[in-house]
Amino acid sequence: MKNSDPSPERGYVYALRLLAARDYSSARISEKLLAREYSQADAEAIVARLQSEGWINDRRFAERFAESALAAGRFFGPRLKLEMSRRGISTPLVNEILAHRQNDEGDAARLVLTRRFPDFNFEQASDKERRKVIGFLQRRGFRFSIIMQVMKKTDY
Repeated sequence: MKNSDPSPERGYVYALRLLAARDYSSARISEKLLAREYSQADAEAIVARLQSEGWINDRRFAERFAESALAAGRFFGPRLKLEMSRRGISTPLVNEILAHRQNDEGDAARLVLTRRFPDFNFEQASDKERRKVIGFLQRRGFRFSIIMQVMKKTDY
């Protein structure tokens, strides 16, 4: 639904409603405002106001997103960087946030594997099952070498 009266105050209220539901980066809020036919200047002013009032904080958003993604095993490594960039987080901030997250890739892959495929056994698995597990872990951003190390370990 396009906005019939794109006044800055209405845009501010719209952005607050979005932020009440979940956290957004400043770039995503700006995109949403532009999609509702607010001018670039109005969108920038609204985002600046939201930032000054503490409603939007890209660092906080990035830290929460990274922590959640890593804890749930949704994304790791390059895939996590890509997903954070897609959500409007700048590359320097992404690199800074992820530098502080010194998770062991092998442990994370092992955790994801045991959660998603608790009965997986590399020795007994068919080629089709192995490809399924490998594809699943690769889509989450794990390197192939790590995946193979984790899959071949039978003592987890």
